[in-house]
Amino acid sequence: MTEIVAPQLVVNSRMIYFGWLPADPDAVAALVPDGLKPAPNHQVFMNQYVVDDAGQTSGFGAYSLTYIGPDLAGVDAPDGVTPGRWWTHYLNSSPDVRAYAAARGVPATPGKTTIEVRGHRLIATTEGGRCTRDQDDGARRAHRGRRQPGQLRYLTRLDGKLLSGNYPFVAEPVDPFEIESLEFLEPDHPVYALRPADPLEIVWGFYSARASFAYPGGESVLD
Repeated sequence: MTEIVAPQLVVNSRMIYFGWLPADPDAVAALVPDGLKPAPNHQVFMNQYVVDDAGQTSGFGAYSLTYIGPDLAGVDAPDGVTPGRWWTHYLNSSPDVRAYAAARGVPATPGKTTIEVRGHRLIATTEGGRCTRDQDDGARRAHRGRRQPGQLRYLTRLDGKLLSGNYPFVAEPVDPFEIESLEFLEPDHPVYALRPADPLEIVWGFYSARASFAYPGGESVLD
């Protein structure tokens, strides 16, 4: 087997990515490690995506992934606006991708994500561990929008050091878009600490049937 080395490229994944205000801000803050600070409103992000075919990657093969965690303060992405992000859970269907991510400090564990589009309604479901699911139900889809490029910043910890990586992306979000519901179905799972407030308050988000990005892993030690 060819060794999977950084960087890696993924093209045309089906992706729903959004953020919300949590039910328990203190529980969210407790998941942020020393040396980093949560966003002032303690908002949480989640990205659910599916790579349907091995030809869409430079080495990862087909897989699905959900990752989730708190937005951070003081470590923005290169645009100076988008907050840096801390992964608390990373549920991936591919052993190869999990190994690649774990070698860079990502908390990678087994999981499966599905995205179904039924008419103008989208249902994304994640299962991990003992069939715990995060479900966002009712992202309305319409026509594909303009391509939106950017870079994201994720922080990880490896061998006691905080690592920072920039992840370039290009997505084609649909318009209009609305999250109607988000359900965390297993209170005993540790991801439940990140559940949304009631009523649900979405702070940003998009769905794209064509989202492409590079996966460098940790690029530098955080100063």
